[in-house]
Amino acid sequence: MIAERAVPVIAAPMAGGISTPELAAAVSSAGGFGFLAAGYLTEEALGVQVARVRELTDEPFGVNLFVPGERRDVDLDAYRAAVDEEAGRYGVRAGTGHWDDDLYQAKVELVLQQRVPVASFTFGAPEKSTVDRLHEAGTEVVVTVTTPQEARIAADLGADLLCVQGFEAGGHRATFEDDGRSPGGGPLYGLLAALRTVSAEVDLPLVATGGLVHGADVAAVLSAGAVAAQLGTAFLVCEEAGTQTTQRTAIAAGNRETALTRAFSGRPARGLVNRFLAEHSADAPAAYPQLHNLTKPMRGAAGKAGDPEAMSLWAGQTYAQARPTTAAELVRLLTDEAREALDSASRRL
Repeated sequence: MIAERAVPVIAAPMAGGISTPELAAAVSSAGGFGFLAAGYLTEEALGVQVARVRELTDEPFGVNLFVPGERRDVDLDAYRAAVDEEAGRYGVRAGTGHWDDDLYQAKVELVLQQRVPVASFTFGAPEKSTVDRLHEAGTEVVVTVTTPQEARIAADLGADLLCVQGFEAGGHRATFEDDGRSPGGGPLYGLLAALRTVSAEVDLPLVATGGLVHGADVAAVLSAGAVAAQLGTAFLVCEEAGTQTTQRTAIAAGNRETALTRAFSGRPARGLVNRFLAEHSADAPAAYPQLHNLTKPMRGAAGKAGDPEAMSLWAGQTYAQARPTTAAELVRLLTDEAREALDSASRRL
């Protein structure tokens, strides 16, 4: 389904309100492929979003789900104190810091019931029984991977496509297991290296994601063997995206570096460097989603205050090149640029 779209451009699922039904529908209607992000939503809220996409377009779309990891109890007392101090700047307290499974199974059931065309998974691979049930419902299954080893696991479970994530990507790393030590939670592959090593391990269609912001980037990954390019940061500043004004402003300024951090969620993620990231990346424990729930009130209050220094400003390495426009216009621009890049490469060869 994804591989047959007229335009090989996917709007990455971005949780936290960014991937709106309007964004997903606009990208699919333009010939690309739009995703809803089920992360952090209740199944009822996800159902409302699925219905809204179907009101806006007859084109196929997908839903992305967070695969819950095993519960690990971690001593958060020291980190809680640091978050409480930071949260106090905005008149709030740290959150509960509890573990949860993001209502995973309930949302899987909704995807099955609604016969969503594509289901993608990140933070791990679904159980084979889930993959089989989705196939029975006519749903295509995509698993996001960061290493050849993860690719083999996903392929053996029956995934139809793999979304290969390079370290350039903004937001959370899709690693199945966070080693708790290295910045990225495990081995770090650049996108082209990841495509090459994964394609040598499995014989499945590959979607490429990580640091793609221009049509020439789309052309590059298509030339490297991908069937489509998935872009997240490029769509962050589209009119239809639910990106907060404070984050839009920080992206537009383009003057911050990006870094991998566990400071906000307890899982490695790439974002713009701000005060909280710089001060707490070294002492943040590997405890997802406990830290996500712990820092949530602080992040929300900072956003409402218009202060980017305590927000999780997720963005890829090429964020400064993102162009504010409509989603349909961005798909058109990417398509034209990709064609031009491929023509130029052909002439050069």
